[in-house]
Amino acid sequence: MKRSFSSWFLPILSTILSFFIIYIPVILIFVMSFTYTNSLSEIGADHLTLRWYASLFTNDYNSLEIASRYASNIDTLKDAILNTLLITTLSTAISTVFGTIFAIGINSFSKKIRSFLMMMNNIPVINPDIVTGFLLLLIFVLLETFTGLERGFITVLIAHIFFSIPYVVLSVLPRLKQIDPNTYEAARDLGCTRFSAVTKAIVPAIMTGIITGALFAFTMSIDDFVITMFVSGREFFNVSTWIDNSMRRSYIPKTVYAFNVIVFSIAFLALIISKFTKKQSKGELV
Repeated sequence: MKRSFSSWFLPILSTILSFFIIYIPVILIFVMSFTYTNSLSEIGADHLTLRWYASLFTNDYNSLEIASRYASNIDTLKDAILNTLLITTLSTAISTVFGTIFAIGINSFSKKIRSFLMMMNNIPVINPDIVTGFLLLLIFVLLETFTGLERGFITVLIAHIFFSIPYVVLSVLPRLKQIDPNTYEAARDLGCTRFSAVTKAIVPAIMTGIITGALFAFTMSIDDFVITMFVSGREFFNVSTWIDNSMRRSYIPKTVYAFNVIVFSIAFLALIISKFTKKQSKGELV
């Protein structure tokens, strides 16, 4: 049967428009990161530069012909980038460990208790970020009142661990349901201690779920803004809160464009490597 014009044209048009809407901001950021003009209409061969990428890896702003106002903002941006990477790395590692432990524990309970625990686990996932951020703010204000804990690096790290753990649990539990329920007991019968039975028998079997959960935790942490804004205080910034603060002053150096392009490129490269590795593993199995 011959397909009508609308039956094939509309799906193609909607797909093109969807990709255009998604990727046009990425393309604009990419282009602007290589120019020193703020107007797209003025972009030309004589306006191309790598100075914004160089400014990420050097403190010699004079050689880059960057004005003093750029230099001061770039220094604070570098601090924000360092804070972001440090918070993301630590929260990903800690939430992956605890999320895996929680998932193994939840899976060991009866179906009724497991359903209740999963409902409790899913509340932070479905809760709006602004509600979660406000609740955490109240908790940290109370802690500051009674213990003197000031909002900053520690409170942001705790908050990121808090909202990342449920995603790890949701990624690990399906893998636990796929393995033989007698795996743990079999490892114990073969002479493993309780700890080694988990690390040598259970963990390798659910490693793909753990890696997926870690990637979820990393993604949730590195671009979080709302919750971080509530719990970070006035002196601590990650990249997202730094951008918000700079926008209030109507000035953002293009170094942040360069940083975003680098992060996007790394993520895109990791995706390609992942796809290539999966194809190779499938080929070896065949």
